[in-house]
Order: sequence, then C-alpha cells, then structure tokens
Amino acid sequence: MADVIDYKIYGDDLQLIEIELDPREGVRAEVGAMTYMEGDIQMQTATGGGIFQGFKRMLTGESFFISTFVNSGNRKARVAFAAPYPGKIIPLDLGKLGGKFLCQKDSFLCAANGIDIDVAFTKRLGAGFFGGEGFILQKLQGDGLAFVHAGGTIVEKNLGVGEVLRADTGCLVAFAPTVDYDIQFVGGFRNALFGGEGLFLVKLTGPGKVYLQSLPLSKLAERIMAANPAPVISNSSSFTLE
Repeated sequence: MADVIDYKIYGDDLQLIEIELDPREGVRAEVGAMTYMEGDIQMQTATGGGIFQGFKRMLTGESFFISTFVNSGNRKARVAFAAPYPGKIIPLDLGKLGGKFLCQKDSFLCAANGIDIDVAFTKRLGAGFFGGEGFILQKLQGDGLAFVHAGGTIVEKNLGVGEVLRADTGCLVAFAPTVDYDIQFVGGFRNALFGGEGLFLVKLTGPGKVYLQSLPLSKLAERIMAANPAPVISNSSSFTLE
C-alpha cells in the first residue's frame, strides 16, 4: 500500500510541487528533480528494484537511478520537486483510476512511496514505429498519488465506450489502460505533404481518461532551434604582413 501524502502545487506555467510527509512516509522522484527538502528528510538513491529495473527505466528515457525521500524525523517535513520545462503538473490518484495508468516517457515526476514505476509496451506495431515516442511507455501502478508533467496547457478528456479522439502524436501525455492506443495515417496527399501536422496521428478509442498537452518538449525545442539558426563558419582567414 502506498504512503498517503499531502501536496501543494505552486506556480502557473513553471510549477513546483511541495510534498508534506508524516514521520516514516516517503516519496520517489526522478534523479535531479528535487528543489529543496527540510532537515528531517533523508535521500536514498538506488535503481528502484535492482539492476534490471534500472535498465528498464533507461529504456523509457529516464535515469538509471531513482531517488527516495523519507521523513526520518518525528514531525511533518516537506520536500519539493520542480517541473523540468514550462507546463503543468498533473496529480493522478491511482486508487481512483483503477490502480494503473500509462504515460509517455519523460513525463513522470514523482510518486508516493509504494507506487510501482515500470515500463509498458504499445500493443500495435504502427504505434511503436510511428507514434513519435516509440514502443515504450511508463506504467504507474498502485493505490496512491503519482505526479506527471506535461508541456503547455493540459486538456483532460473522458472518452465513452467506442468514442474516438485523434491527436498529434507528441501531444498525448497519459491515458487509462482501458483506452485503445493506435497510430493512423493522416490521409490525403496535400494533408500529408503540406498540412504541417506530420504523416501520422494518434488514435485513441474509449472508454477511459486521456490527458493531452498543448506544447510537447519536442515542439518547443523545434521552435527554439528555428529561432536560433546555426552561425556561418568561414574556413578562410586573412593575414596582413607589415
């Protein structure tokens, strides 16, 4: 059973989450995500389940290690974690979400001690080859709170049975395991060539909850690179002899 933790999210577009821990309670987080911690908090860094578990985590784009922060004192203590880029932190109460949720790699931020953080594989070959994120997803499992991060604005959708939603492949953040996840060709020669949305869309079929992001990190990086072209380097040089 996961620890029952309290939390508060600060900020709007560059958010930080502060976790309040009772004595002996803990929270697990990505290496490097911690911003500050009070004196009674003890940090322990490990693979999160052995060497094999560490290698599986590396497949999702996360670090080999994971850090656990435990309140070793006899009163409440706080530890905080920052979002890695502009966007929102999404709290997931896994106990109310059926005990399991899937999210794209790089989106996990932290979770109550006792939440299992594992990998899952997409069921469709098309989703793996053309989904923008590959075959590998993160699987969060347990009965407590977990937190994921997404870029830009977050949109929450609750799909009914058989209800279909299509989205940009990079804009999918997290979804319930009951949602069928596949990749669909955008269709139409002009759409594919000049639509500016890529050749493929992710197709989500309900029932289940879906979270979407308006600004994936990949798009943000593309805009930054486009606004900062590489400098021209000249191979020629001139000398003046006196």
